[in-house]
Amino acid sequence: MTKKATVTIIAAHQRHEISLSMLSLFLALNLLASSCCHGVVAVTKEEEEADRIASLPGQPKVSFQQFSGYVPVNKVPGRALFYWLTEATHNPLNKPLVVWLNGGPGCSSVAYGASEEIGPFRINKTASGLYLNKLSWNTEANLLFLETPAGVGFSYTNRSSDLLDTGDGRTAKDSLQFLIRWIDRFPRYKGREVYLTGESYAGHYVPQLAREIMIHNSKSKHPINLKGIMVGNAVTDNYYDNLGTVTYWWSHAMISDKTYQQLINTCDFRRQKESDECESLYTYAMDQEFGNIDQYNIYAAPCNNSDGSAAATRHLMRLPHRPHNYKTLRRISGYDPCTEKYAEIYYNRPDVQKALHANKTKIPYKWTACR
Repeated sequence: MTKKATVTIIAAHQRHEISLSMLSLFLALNLLASSCCHGVVAVTKEEEEADRIASLPGQPKVSFQQFSGYVPVNKVPGRALFYWLTEATHNPLNKPLVVWLNGGPGCSSVAYGASEEIGPFRINKTASGLYLNKLSWNTEANLLFLETPAGVGFSYTNRSSDLLDTGDGRTAKDSLQFLIRWIDRFPRYKGREVYLTGESYAGHYVPQLAREIMIHNSKSKHPINLKGIMVGNAVTDNYYDNLGTVTYWWSHAMISDKTYQQLINTCDFRRQKESDECESLYTYAMDQEFGNIDQYNIYAAPCNNSDGSAAATRHLMRLPHRPHNYKTLRRISGYDPCTEKYAEIYYNRPDVQKALHANKTKIPYKWTACR
């Protein structure tokens, strides 16, 4: 019988690299007695081997194993979720499984978690190849990057109405089915310690998935050995998150006193869909008062498109925006704001998709970091 999972929430105002030392400490503090392994219906070795990544285009040599592919979560509409597993660099059989979920909602764990945050690789500036991330979490754990819900990244559904009916509840249930079936495909992870992690809107995804796992464990003879959850910069509550965002803009001189007061007086902040007047104020603030500023890293230059508009400044803002012309990009030494752009070029390459066993259904649209 599994023990209750420890819950750790880490919040911040800005996106940032989550430290490797934090992960080491988190795993150490949450280390509990492992639950007993259990038997399940045998799954052929061929399924696992079919997902093995021999090597990615432009990848340096590595000592760890990689796997990626699709796991069906609902056969009726044909929903399948895409994953990428990068096993631990040392002693993977005795390391925990860390499941990573990106937020948005609607953003790819392959683009962000794997390629810009905690994964073993970074994409070079020409998107021609990869180089190693020395601070990758797979020095401490086996990393499982999951693109969820269906329609995000390479994950897909054969029923278009699914894309209009994506809610947190269904996302959690689909993610649970993914984990159950993925562990059946990789039986060496049965009984392994599992940690659910993520950032941004994963503040909803992670705890709701943890709840589904605990409900599953209360009824199943084969529980998932959930040990803890961790979320960075978590979206938790509309009112406090949205009010806090506006206050942050104002306190950091990104918007005027007048616009700040208008937002405070006009917007409800609790609603998922604000009034037209409120949304117009948000649009004005971001388009007319922000200037050439990335709200997720206000002290560094943003990545600009060829037409001068900011490329990756607002992708996580769940509010309307319109692009406009910006000043010339100024690079800060040691920081590259265009990593999202490199990811979108690299993961749209046919040879990369083939190596990842991705896009087998030939989705009729371009792969994007956020949908």
